[in-house]
Amino acid sequence: MAKTTLHCSFCGRSRDEVKILIAGQEGHICENCVEHAREIIEQELMIRNDTTGATSQFKLNVKKPVEVKRFLDEYIIGQDEAKRVLAVAVYNHYKRLQQKPADNDIEIEKSNIIMVGETGTGKTLLAKTIAKLLNVPFAIVDATVFTEAGYVGEDVESILTRLLQ
Repeated sequence: MAKTTLHCSFCGRSRDEVKILIAGQEGHICENCVEHAREIIEQELMIRNDTTGATSQFKLNVKKPVEVKRFLDEYIIGQDEAKRVLAVAVYNHYKRLQQKPADNDIEIEKSNIIMVGETGTGKTLLAKTIAKLLNVPFAIVDATVFTEAGYVGEDVESILTRLLQ
């Protein structure tokens, strides 16, 4: 039985030539084409913003850190420092997303958060609650079942598939 080789529907690269190949209903797209599409969208939005102001539809409702913390307080008891750190990080993240490229004098630095703690201390609940507040997808994945493509186990692309479902 011949093995079917999957290809990116946009550039034609095979699965062996790319790091990630995301499956859709009608085809596949590689990480290179996703990045290229992101650049095209970013340029198009900048052009529209310059000529029509059309990017105003992409304005995000950025919640102040106090509002985010207050929301977390309704669902989570304790963990005040973690809630404060997450609230500020969420606020900065959304402010950074809204920042126009022309605002060169002020730059909000990108930051990441790693939550570490014993089982049952509320790490997942904090993340779930923030996802609920922001109305963004949230997926819980057991990383121990993921393997490199071609080995027994799930592919890393499964994480993206779960987020898109």
